[in-house]
Amino acid sequence: MNVSEEMVKQVITEVLRQMQGGKMPSATQAKEQASALQFREIGDARAGTNVNEVVIGIPPAFGTVMTKTIIGIPLQDVLREVMAGIEEEGAKPRLVRVNKTADVAFIAHEAALLSGSGIGIGILSRGTSVIHQKDMAPLANLELFSQSPLVDRETFRAIGKNAARYAKGQNPQPVPVRNDPMARPKYQGLAALLQNKEVLYVKPDMLSTELTVQL
Repeated sequence: MNVSEEMVKQVITEVLRQMQGGKMPSATQAKEQASALQFREIGDARAGTNVNEVVIGIPPAFGTVMTKTIIGIPLQDVLREVMAGIEEEGAKPRLVRVNKTADVAFIAHEAALLSGSGIGIGILSRGTSVIHQKDMAPLANLELFSQSPLVDRETFRAIGKNAARYAKGQNPQPVPVRNDPMARPKYQGLAALLQNKEVLYVKPDMLSTELTVQL
């Protein structure tokens, strides 16, 4: 994916429009609505009792007003890969929307606290991800994938598999993290804009919501 000047302009325009309380252009809104995931809210998320589960935590804008990662992977595919990885290791995925924050560390920590196994995954809309354990401090983690432009479908599936292995009490080798020194300067402006957009939909006083999703 090439980060074009036009793409950056579109993101800037949309973020400013939302911050000012305005509506998106109808064409943009229609496109996002067409790409939105089909979630069903079950109710407030509760701590699980299934020691074989891994909770996936997502922020409020994930799959609703934000539908692709920073490199264009549909968020439907992201969830499909992560859930498939969890299931391939014999564990059960559970999906929770963490409404109170757009910080991936705190999303992942909340997911871990709600997980019967104590293992959770946090995923931002742009692709930044964390595997967390409930007994760790929020800013600590089991595995961190901070460079969202380098998190591809294969990595998302591997994140799911490793989270399931941690849930089973194993000590897996960390998922290989690609290194590209040009990724940060190339994408940091767009990443900041996408984070600003993500934050707009945070509801600080709202409890986390349990979800199901049609993939």
